[in-house]
Amino acid sequence: MAKHAGLGWDCILSAENFGAYKPDPATYLGVARTFALDPAAVMMVAAHHDDLAGARACGLATAYIERPHEWGPGTPKDVAARPENTLHCGSITALAARLGC
Repeated sequence: MAKHAGLGWDCILSAENFGAYKPDPATYLGVARTFALDPAAVMMVAAHHDDLAGARACGLATAYIERPHEWGPGTPKDVAARPENTLHCGSITALAARLGC
């Protein structure tokens, strides 16, 4: 799907690759192992603070991406920055810019 869409990704990983689902540490640490990286060199990017908490517990950096209308216009979502996250951005493109991409 990524190649058909012209996306330049080398690899797409999901929980299925590791036989476990969040918040099992295998889902977070499996990425670091796949690329032979220290967990601190990996960043979990998500719009859910519980996913980011699981990643932090495994030593990963974290970036929160705001999705204020995730649950529809009638159900506001708190997207306030939390100090425990490494980064907080309004969009994935804003995160890319902050990371120098």
